Amino acid sequence: MGGPVRLGAGAVAEAVARLFAAAGIAPAAAAAVAEDLVAADVEGVASHGVMLAPMYLERIQKGSVARASTGALVSDRHAALVIDAGNILGQLSARQAVELAATRAAECGVAVVAVRNAFHFGTAGRYARMLAERGCIGIVMANTRPLMPPTGGAEAVTGNNPIAIAAPSAGAFPPGVDMALSAAAMGKIRNAAAVGASIPTGWATDRDGVDTTDPQAAIAGMLLPAAGPKGFGLALMIDLLCGGLSGGGIGAQVRPLFGRLDQPYDSANLFMAIHVGHFGDPDAFARRAEAAALAVSSAKPAPGVDQVFAPGERVHENRRRADGHCELAQPTVLALTRSAADLGVDLSALFQNACEPEGALR
Repeated sequence: MGGPVRLGAGAVAEAVARLFAAAGIAPAAAAAVAEDLVAADVEGVASHGVMLAPMYLERIQKGSVARASTGALVSDRHAALVIDAGNILGQLSARQAVELAATRAAECGVAVVAVRNAFHFGTAGRYARMLAERGCIGIVMANTRPLMPPTGGAEAVTGNNPIAIAAPSAGAFPPGVDMALSAAAMGKIRNAAAVGASIPTGWATDRDGVDTTDPQAAIAGMLLPAAGPKGFGLALMIDLLCGGLSGGGIGAQVRPLFGRLDQPYDSANLFMAIHVGHFGDPDAFARRAEAAALAVSSAKPAPGVDQVFAPGERVHENRRRADGHCELAQPTVLALTRSAADLGVDLSALFQNACEPEGALR
């Protein structure tokens, strides 16, 4: 199997958008989903990028993901809102929640949007950064199916539920964090399995709770929490915040993302926006955020380390280095080709010219 293929990000986004449109998604919505997926690859998070598109498409075909472009706003108390996503593509309900949260936070200072019946939305950090670009501290959370055991346990009882936080900055990037609460995301383990690589110890256990370096055994087993009981406890509270405030799924009510593709995922999300302008001078805050990030990135490196990165800086640096391109693993390219054949879409010309970065994502 060959190595990764370097492609123009704009061409890949166009190709993926065509696939979603062929599956019945409105063209503008298809383009938004494609943009968010390709952005993950550009930013170095391939586990949440285009590799997911074939699974998304199969779920659309099997009915577990709806073809609508927006969810239903079922509760509106101005600064506290609930969306029933109705199993639409998660990128679409996430963008809807971001728009609502940013708009209401600009009016009220703080806004919280809870989302139920949600599908996978890719990287939480992308939507936290969207809120930061709107002058808000953005906090985004989601729950997943149970993947992690409690400390001392041998049974998965909560997901590796991601949380992302980003803040407005006068610098080149919004400082922020985007992390799942497991030692490693399941997507990274699936990536390792796809290319026949092993995984580090401390990432996951087999089904009996024994640490493993075999990604296939890890997929059938459990993820280990980051920072032991600290990571597990935070993941459990995110599960409750997302599912409890939205009235959506909690714990085992959330189904496996790669399980029965004809069954809804039933995740729940939470989007919080804190508008910094309601607390003081937003420009002063942005300068302080820039200074805080600079203090980190200018710190003296440890021996053998070339550069220290501030939280959120790697995303910016990966995007800069990508120079309008993204890399797709060969299995991802093959899966996209199969999806295109199933949907009657000819992507040959697009991929043939995909080495050019024109039209690449901003």
